[in-house]
Amino acid sequence: MDRHLLARRLRTPSIRRVGWPRTPGPGMKGLLAATVLVSAAAPVLAQTAAGTFPQRPVRVLIPVSAGSQTDIVARLLGQKMSENWGQQVLVDNRPGAGGTVAGGMLVSAQPDGHTLMLNSISHAVNASLYAKLPFDTLKDFAGVAQVGSTPNVLVVAPDLAVKSVRDLLAMAKGKPGLLNFASAGIGTGTHLNGEQFKLAAGIDIVHVPFKGTPEALNDVASNRVQMFFAPLSPALPFVRDRRVVPLAVSTARRAPALPDLPTLAEAGLPGFEFDLWLGILAPSKTPRPIVNQLSAEVRRVLDLPDIRERMLAQGVDARYSTPEEFDRFIRSEVERIAKIVKASGARVD
Repeated sequence: MDRHLLARRLRTPSIRRVGWPRTPGPGMKGLLAATVLVSAAAPVLAQTAAGTFPQRPVRVLIPVSAGSQTDIVARLLGQKMSENWGQQVLVDNRPGAGGTVAGGMLVSAQPDGHTLMLNSISHAVNASLYAKLPFDTLKDFAGVAQVGSTPNVLVVAPDLAVKSVRDLLAMAKGKPGLLNFASAGIGTGTHLNGEQFKLAAGIDIVHVPFKGTPEALNDVASNRVQMFFAPLSPALPFVRDRRVVPLAVSTARRAPALPDLPTLAEAGLPGFEFDLWLGILAPSKTPRPIVNQLSAEVRRVLDLPDIRERMLAQGVDARYSTPEEFDRFIRSEVERIAKIVKASGARVD
């Protein structure tokens, strides 16, 4: 082969040898442009999928009034989330009908993670307490995370002259139908805690419902009612001022605010537990990556020492669970509480 011809062939780009056009036509120009756009957009798409939530303010529905324990916890968590996200977290109080008003609003909201609800054990209670609900408790909600555990405190009237749960049980068994227990209203956690106590102990005590916790506490302190399973936070001032006598807490663990007070399980009712838990819920159709991202943010906030301390000041022990764990827990609570509601005869039509 002529050496000049060989040199020319060697200098020719290999792309020419497979027939690639030296000057792209209209179709080739479009293909090249699309390739460039996809390459440039890939990092942006990945960032959108992984890190742009939330894209606007997040609303947290609260099924109780402002100033309540649930409301205060929501505002504590919301403040830290807002600082991290750079988006407002708006607490929206929607009290009414035992939390079913807020629940109905949540299930009708856009399932994109921007509308949530912080609720308590009442969410599980409503499934069996109400004859009709605007939602299905087990199908229409997705658990995001449990955020806290808070006990009721079994307190008794000072004039009752009992110093332990065993003393109280002995008195109740010796005087069937003569002792009574207060509650903050029919179907509330304070009511069902008393009903569970009645069933577990095999005693006959009479339920006396009040308009709310303050009224019930005042009547126990005044010796007009013998006992009350009072939420920890409002009970603490009465306990510290010795206006009521505390006997035990309802949770499986002792309360950090009253570390010397036994649990009911320790005090004579093995296995007894009633937890006024708090947790965050989303609409059931919320994409799982968003639920997981929300849950991770809740965990981050609950691990902050100042948040844990401020929650304890409200009588709430910070307690995290994953979305899957929280869903399973709610299902078990619905089943457990349904038995108590049925035994109590409580019903809201």
